[in-house]
Amino acid sequence: MRLDIYRRPESNGHFSYLAVPEGKPIPEEAISVDWEEADRGVEVADGQPSLADFSIDEPLQQISAKGYAITSIKTLGDPTPMP
Repeated sequence: MRLDIYRRPESNGHFSYLAVPEGKPIPEEAISVDWEEADRGVEVADGQPSLADFSIDEPLQQISAKGYAITSIKTLGDPTPMP
């Protein structure tokens, strides 16, 4: 599956990330004006346990359950700025 990734700033220079199936809009319950595009067409293999670069655990399970996957509050993303 290919995913589009969005991010938003959190405290202390960290980011949270949201992943949706490629080409799909952000679901209504996750819409936020501060989401910005981070990456497009990220390939995720069946059974892949996480998207480590985006601190998203069980991305395909989350997408199956709610239509998107999101960073856990316990593992906010890397504060490294995007190029």
